[in-house]
Amino acid sequence: MTIKRWMRSAGGTALLCVVSLAHVAPPAAADSIRDRQWALSTFDAASIEKVSTGRGVTVAVVDSGVDGTHPDLVGNVLPGKDFLKGGGRADRETEYSHGTAMASLIAGHGHGQRGAAGIKGLAPDAKILPLLVNTDEDLQFGSGKGETPVSQAIRYAVDHGASVINLSLGDTFRPTDLDDAVQYARQKDAVLVAAAGNDGVAKPEFPASTPGVISAGAVYSSGKIWEKSNYGSNNLLAAPGVEIPGAGRDHGYVSGTGTSNSTAYVSAAAALLRSKFPDLTAGQIVNRLVKTAKLPESMRRAKLPDKQYGYGFIRPYRALTEDIPAGSKNGPLPAPSASSSAAAPTPSDSADPDASSSKDWSAYVVWGVIGVVVLGLLAVVAVVLVRRRRPVVPPPSLLGGQQPGPPFGQ
Repeated sequence: MTIKRWMRSAGGTALLCVVSLAHVAPPAAADSIRDRQWALSTFDAASIEKVSTGRGVTVAVVDSGVDGTHPDLVGNVLPGKDFLKGGGRADRETEYSHGTAMASLIAGHGHGQRGAAGIKGLAPDAKILPLLVNTDEDLQFGSGKGETPVSQAIRYAVDHGASVINLSLGDTFRPTDLDDAVQYARQKDAVLVAAAGNDGVAKPEFPASTPGVISAGAVYSSGKIWEKSNYGSNNLLAAPGVEIPGAGRDHGYVSGTGTSNSTAYVSAAAALLRSKFPDLTAGQIVNRLVKTAKLPESMRRAKLPDKQYGYGFIRPYRALTEDIPAGSKNGPLPAPSASSSAAAPTPSDSADPDASSSKDWSAYVVWGVIGVVVLGLLAVVAVVLVRRRRPVVPPPSLLGGQQPGPPFGQ
């Protein structure tokens, strides 16, 4: 299966970046948007902002690019990189609004007096690193040779300061290079969050089902799971995902439903925690989210992790304020595994034949020196034995004293 097939399967349903905004409402006035952000009141964002705003944390948004000129995002978006068109920037107006919407849920700061208008993100002081990996045009996804854009973007993200990676995309196809890229990011101590999928089935999506990635499901404002949120043993957390407003094209706004939105909110919560607890590992950050997550009252006796909710829907304020032991460095995540292609080889790992030859010659020189020394010792011993056979009278200074031993005579 080619890269373009991974990004957009037949019928256009596998590409979460498109599906999550399938129920797109007409652009709304900026002054009415904030009232529709029910997730903020559910999270008690006003109280959260007194504890952490995500300052000092960079979140990579691996998506369709982000419009850094949107009034609700100005100043929070880094140049990033376009992995489809020769490596240019990814922070300017694009034809597709999905990445901009996800970025606004994470780090939108609103606009107007005291930022009261427009979209407010859960971590408004976090920085967004936009990495463009997909569009609606199939021909832009290349031939499928070499590393896929998403895998390239994951590596680029951690190499350029991102400690949280938002992946509001996925497919049932599993690229062969994805596991190595994820393990590389895990070894660099990044938190990776991906969309569970929008088909309401138990079929695994990738990268959400890749070991080490947090799979995020979507819930209604009531806390009930969205019926089209994919489920399975890989689900770890859930977050608001239904009728979520976000920043859009032409400095406008959109509203959408899907696990892309819940992924963005889990990423934002991780950014809040990374800012408040900079010494915790990625696994310990996820541990705080898991330990403070909650299931609906009707499921309080369910076995965890539940196939739909995982450990429950996130409660960022509790994750920030409750007394939770740090625990093991990997928390609920599997330990990152070493991979032959997970990192570039270091000089010590080199298989250069010249280097090997040098080591061999060094060994020959050492053994040659040892051989010369041994031969010298044998020669001295032989001389001493010959002299002992002669009737030589010792000098007066040695009479009655201890005879000197051989050279280096330990």
